[in-house]
Amino acid sequence: MRTRKDTVITTALLVIFYFAAGKLGLTLAFVHPNATPIWPCSGIALAALLILGYDVWPAILLGAFLLYVTIAGSVGPSIGVAAGNTLEALAAAWFVNRWAGGRDAMNRTRNVFMFAILAGILSTMVAATIGVTSLSLGGLTPWSSYRSVWLTWWLGDAVGNAVVAPFLLLWILSPSDRWRRSQIIEASALLVCLMLVGQMVFNGVLISGNKNYPLEYLCIPVLVWAALRFGQREAATATLVLSGVAIWGTLYGLGPFARDTLNESLVLLQAFLGIGAVMTMALAAEVSQHRLAEDEARSLSVSDPLTGLGNYRKLVDSLEMEMKRSERTGRSFALILLDVDDLKCINDVHGHLVGSRALCRLADVLRLHSRSIDTAARYGGDEFALILPEETEDAARLVGRRIADELSRDGGTPPVSVSVGIAVWPRDGNTKESLILAADQDLYEKKRARKSLT
Repeated sequence: MRTRKDTVITTALLVIFYFAAGKLGLTLAFVHPNATPIWPCSGIALAALLILGYDVWPAILLGAFLLYVTIAGSVGPSIGVAAGNTLEALAAAWFVNRWAGGRDAMNRTRNVFMFAILAGILSTMVAATIGVTSLSLGGLTPWSSYRSVWLTWWLGDAVGNAVVAPFLLLWILSPSDRWRRSQIIEASALLVCLMLVGQMVFNGVLISGNKNYPLEYLCIPVLVWAALRFGQREAATATLVLSGVAIWGTLYGLGPFARDTLNESLVLLQAFLGIGAVMTMALAAEVSQHRLAEDEARSLSVSDPLTGLGNYRKLVDSLEMEMKRSERTGRSFALILLDVDDLKCINDVHGHLVGSRALCRLADVLRLHSRSIDTAARYGGDEFALILPEETEDAARLVGRRIADELSRDGGTPPVSVSVGIAVWPRDGNTKESLILAADQDLYEKKRARKSLT
């Protein structure tokens, strides 16, 4: 929860950020001093509301008012324009929170398209309509120019939401992953290619002069590369970088979107960038969903659904890996098998749900007493296994005793006990089958000895 001081600082920073970005955007206002096709403020306002909450709307209102009053010099129209920008941001944030996943809008393909429709197309009509109407009523814009000014205003806000808002959301909210060296090299190559393509398409490096060839299609493979090989955050960054290069070149009358007037050129460019941003983010979200599904399927293939431990396949894979490592290092490892005593009796007396809970209680204890390098798995119905790399028989018996003692005093009902069998590679078996059999025989002998005592 933010304190009063934090609120004041956040409000001040948002006002400054909004004002500075607005000043930058309005330097490209050619059709009207208050309407520009490059408007990052809409994306800044939307991201702020989604991240910080609706209660920061006064900062957006104040930033917009200060921005427009310094340009228009008229308080009345400036209030109307600022109110329209604030209502647009609030509407966009409400739409996105309600129907597009809120702050996680970029994580699912459906939400990306809903974000584009609700925040990019519909809500931006609010600011364009209120803003241009306020300027026209205040005598600052002729009614004959209403349509062209409205279209420029709306498109600038729409692309601001489509390009800037995802970039801010993903970089502020997404956890930072540590890249491998290969990823850093590939990201550097992607950035170089992105800059080269931007220079060729929008700065006349490939073809000099204003030929209006459809070179913009050269941008698509690079954006697809960013979406397929990296996450949503990197895809949003690639889109923003490309936008900067494209705007710079178009302002100098270069590239496929250069026309007789700069405003027309920027409007056409923004339409292309907005569509490209949405498609790139949708593809990145789709790839991310597939990766998550693959990871989940991979995890389920080696996990026991009841206890969450590894399953028999995980046990076998880990045994093979430990055997290969032990052959290289010359160090042995231990295998512990654990069997829940009288599980059938527990099921018959207390029910199968209680029996399943007994298995989960043992799994919890195994997790508690396992190191990060150990492998705990459910071997069979009531049998569990624990692989202890580079451990001796004495160490394994100590671990087995601790697990049995911890389970006996865990406070659950009914009390649960386990029998423990141990085998050491390669002394007790030089294959995974023989090692498991040796541990199982040791377990059976312990169980039989326990029953003979009772």
